[in-house]
Amino acid sequence: MTRSLLVVEDDGLIRMDLADTLTDLGFEVAEAGNADEALIALGKNGQFAALLTDIDMPGSMNGIALAHYVASSYSDCQIMVISGRYHPAQGSLPQGAQFLLKPISQKALLEALGVAGLKP
Repeated sequence: MTRSLLVVEDDGLIRMDLADTLTDLGFEVAEAGNADEALIALGKNGQFAALLTDIDMPGSMNGIALAHYVASSYSDCQIMVISGRYHPAQGSLPQGAQFLLKPISQKALLEALGVAGLKP
């Protein structure tokens, strides 16, 4: 299985921190600032093991819509939705997707990766 992850976050500092943490854990990380950039990355490399996406982002769709798109188009990709403002309503995330509350501790990130079957 690929160890490549796609991090989608419009806040550059949060995106960089997540990417650095994941890289330090041994994953290859691609970054996108919004769903539109994520769709381009997915088109170039549809073999991501996981998507970590913020909910509230500028662009053509938010993180929940992106999560549903990825779930329907890339069934092997694990999905983690993150937010510091919103708590998704029951049933609003794709089946099997995880929700992580910002700020994300390294412990919470490791637990989510483990649940997704992506041990560092």
